[in-house]
Amino acid sequence: MPVVDNRPSVLSEDFAADPYRYFAQLRDQDPVHHEPLIDGYFLSRHEDVKRVLTDHEAFTTQTLQVRAEPVMRGPVLAQMTGAEHTAKRRIVVRAFTGRALQDQIRVIRANAAELMAPFLPQGRMDLVNDFGKPFALNVTLDVLGLDRRDWRQVAAWHSGVIEFITGLTLTPERRRDCVECAEQLEAYLRPVIEQRRRDPGDDLISKLCTTAIDGVTMTDRDVTALIINVLAASAEPADKTLALLFKHLIDHPDQLAQVRQDPDLLAAAIAETLRYTPPVQLIPRQAAQDAVFAGTTVPAGATVFCMIGAANRDPGVFTAPDAFDIHRPDLGTARSFTAAAEHLSFGTGLHQCVGTAFARAEIETVAAMLLPLLEEVRYSPGFRYQETGLYTRGPLSLSLDFTPVR
Repeated sequence: MPVVDNRPSVLSEDFAADPYRYFAQLRDQDPVHHEPLIDGYFLSRHEDVKRVLTDHEAFTTQTLQVRAEPVMRGPVLAQMTGAEHTAKRRIVVRAFTGRALQDQIRVIRANAAELMAPFLPQGRMDLVNDFGKPFALNVTLDVLGLDRRDWRQVAAWHSGVIEFITGLTLTPERRRDCVECAEQLEAYLRPVIEQRRRDPGDDLISKLCTTAIDGVTMTDRDVTALIINVLAASAEPADKTLALLFKHLIDHPDQLAQVRQDPDLLAAAIAETLRYTPPVQLIPRQAAQDAVFAGTTVPAGATVFCMIGAANRDPGVFTAPDAFDIHRPDLGTARSFTAAAEHLSFGTGLHQCVGTAFARAEIETVAAMLLPLLEEVRYSPGFRYQETGLYTRGPLSLSLDFTPVR
């Protein structure tokens, strides 16, 4: 009798429909899952994922030269090492913390208020398409200092960039189309960068153009890559996390009531959302040498995909990991937005996401504004929930009804 291989393919439609169904099986039976079609190794155990993300010498970001650089139009922070990485990371972190972050929170509030205003009297809003997506992009454009009137065009180019980075099985034709989007975005940004070097303002592009740390400054190529990186990194996860937060709270009305009663619990609800359903599901690295995981050798040069969603539900780290629980003692809310977080939703180690403080401020600010306004919030009649995405994942839509605000 032929042996039937019932291990799920990570690239299959079944897996894409609901990856969470397969995570326990992968962790228990196939923790180093190989996909021959793309010759990639998928790691699902928390300890293995953490090892890859923290050992940056054994597992490099070399893969980003192929996976990201063609559409970023230059190397991104995650590809840099040593003094260059330290200095340039500090330039970017400074642009997202302290007084800069306080200014950005004002931008976040103004954008959120403007976008939600037309929907409040109606008592119905699609939190993804009416609010989340335009909100995340508008805030990013405002913070960068780009003209918001161009948002539709920037969004179209941006979607090509995202498709290139997150698509695991793109045809050569699609790859070319995506690179063309990135080239047009680069051409749009070039005169903006030249103008900010001559006449800088308070926006993020000006700061990237003019800040020097330890004698290190950003070249035009660096700035271009970082702008595109910021567009991709801040517009993608923010709208997904916001929608997922509301979905989980609606699905757990007792926890929703507690967050309404005690706003201090909101940070825990966001942290648990990031653990339970991380918007970024895969982080790629390249093995610099042969590496052994659970008795399986990953050969030098191979691409390793860290499965964040699976690692975040590892019962070796989290008690009852498949339950959404804002009171879980192993969450560590205070640490959840730092490199010491138990969940791995922002990555960890040297290349942990530099925009973590901004992402937290963005989601907390908006959720704190929306919660008191969306009284008796519930799914709209006839709404069917659907998630999509293998690399980044979130709801296709989230149609909500609530008490109209007069």
